[in-house]
Amino acid sequence: MARVNKHQSSPSSPDYHAPRTVEEVTERNVQTILELEEAAKANRSDANRIADIIANFCGSMTFVWVHVVWFGAWVVINVAPGIPHLDPFPFTFLTLVVSLEAIFLSTFILISQNHDTKISERRNHLDLQINLLSEQENTKMIVMLQAIAAKVGVEITPDPKLQALTEEMEPEKLIRQIESREEP
Repeated sequence: MARVNKHQSSPSSPDYHAPRTVEEVTERNVQTILELEEAAKANRSDANRIADIIANFCGSMTFVWVHVVWFGAWVVINVAPGIPHLDPFPFTFLTLVVSLEAIFLSTFILISQNHDTKISERRNHLDLQINLLSEQENTKMIVMLQAIAAKVGVEITPDPKLQALTEEMEPEKLIRQIESREEP
């Protein structure tokens, strides 16, 4: 897991909720997310780590150039006159090797993508939880501000939108609204 240096605040430190600048707030948030992502990476199996390494290499220009050189050399060696040909034209053995490579590479890439999808789903779930909490906090703040206004005698003109915002949001109803608007 990532180390937090003494100048950064962690969720358990006393100054976590007392940042002095916007930069400190964003730096703390960036550090927290990095720590969460590093923890997720650390919890992967060796097989998943290997699959990620292979998938990352396969997505590089080095991989492309290795194949350009390999295929070029294969073709030249197997069509050059005076040299015994291991795999003469139409390069049946090369086709077999490339097909097997494609099968394994696609598997490694799918494993890597599955891991990335799990991390993305976890991030989306975290976003949803934070958004729901923020909505609840905002609703509570509106109610509290209305109570403060009433206490100090500030008259608030009736606003149906403001009244609607004080009602508790129900995610299930929102999902049904979205689904009813989606095209079949």
